[in-house]
Amino acid sequence: MRIGELAEIAGVSTRAIRHYHHMGLLAEPTRRANGYRDYRLRDAVVLARIRRLAELGLSLDEIRDVLADDEGRELREVLLELDADLAREQQALAAKRARLSRLLAIEGDLSADAVVSPEMADVLRALPGEGFARFDREMMSLLPPDVLAELGPMVEGAADLYARLDALHDAAPDDPRVAALAADVLRTMPESMLGGLGEEAGERWLGELGVEVSPAQAAVFHQVMAMAKERNR
Repeated sequence: MRIGELAEIAGVSTRAIRHYHHMGLLAEPTRRANGYRDYRLRDAVVLARIRRLAELGLSLDEIRDVLADDEGRELREVLLELDADLAREQQALAAKRARLSRLLAIEGDLSADAVVSPEMADVLRALPGEGFARFDREMMSLLPPDVLAELGPMVEGAADLYARLDALHDAAPDDPRVAALAADVLRTMPESMLGGLGEEAGERWLGELGVEVSPAQAAVFHQVMAMAKERNR
């Protein structure tokens, strides 16, 4: 039979059949004298198997390996792996739906802070809503959960630090308040953050920070980094 007839019987497109040939899933049939492929019913059976395995969620590479194993041993192994993957996806989906259910149970309008992780939500509740604290809120969304958990105690007592940072908005980088504030900020920072301040990523972060905040505010964190490096020597 011609490729169009095979496609109709197997319920796939001719383009898919050509792709399966290219991927090695379907063997090339013999050709007629005019050069056209001459398919048999066994090719339709193979295509039906490919379609069923694809519907189960197997990739084309996995299907090729399964078809190469006539005894079906590899098929069982692949299906077990697929079942485990689906179980993990189910668990992740259940966790997302539980989080969504908690959000939908909140009365009134939802703010952007409501959709963050529970760890981050606990930290953000303690932050003031304006000034440097507002910028810090955005930066904290980049931190991993374990670091966020350590930030809780720091943020709860940080209202004074944020107020002092706001007061430096129009100050010069050499303002005497910068050094005093840097020392106080350093005392409140968790060890997990201090350990990374001397790394290349910390240097890049300081460079980006200088674009987002005032020169005096950036100077505070430059001094924090310098003091942290000195402490870690």
